[in-house]
Amino acid sequence: YITVLNTVFTSEISYRVKRRVERNMTGAHFPVIKSIDPFDFGRVKGIGKSEVVNLLDCRWIDNRENVLFFGPPGIGKTHLSIALGVVAVEKGYKICFERVTNLIKLLKTADIQKTSEYRIKRIMKSDLIIIDEIGYTPIEKREANLFFNLISETYEKASLIVSSNKSFDAWAEMMGDSVMTTALLDRLLHHARVFTLDGKSYRIQNKTKEE
Repeated sequence: YITVLNTVFTSEISYRVKRRVERNMTGAHFPVIKSIDPFDFGRVKGIGKSEVVNLLDCRWIDNRENVLFFGPPGIGKTHLSIALGVVAVEKGYKICFERVTNLIKLLKTADIQKTSEYRIKRIMKSDLIIIDEIGYTPIEKREANLFFNLISETYEKASLIVSSNKSFDAWAEMMGDSVMTTALLDRLLHHARVFTLDGKSYRIQNKTKEE
């Protein structure tokens, strides 16, 4: 009888864990699901498979550390960001993925739209926030301020994965405020692992092969 109860109890726990992971996977808003296995590290300079594998235990999330990916378009920054996020969800962490353009839209409308307000609240409560594609579009002064406030409020409370095609030197021009940019980068880099990637765009390579 005790064995039966233990089996039922274990099954119930497993079911609840599975459901929580499924909810968190949906709530993460990943555009696609990616994994580390198919990533071709041979075509990318600046990061090795062993370095990414070392991140899969997610201890860096427990320590509120950040991971920053820099490099040209098509190099795999988003792939790696999502893959690390998926692993984190599977391990029970709450994740939110947003492209910076949508994140800024949410920040600008949080006071007037319930859906934006709800999403921002979820982001602020996340263990890991993934911010993708910083630098692809210009950022206005008010937008930069909103972004800075988000980074400040989550500093040492949540981990961040940030991907950008702009080097640190170009961020001040992108943000339009060198003082604020310095303060922003100070928070991002304080507990961070930085990877500067280089190589040929896999999209261009695939297109060339198809032709």
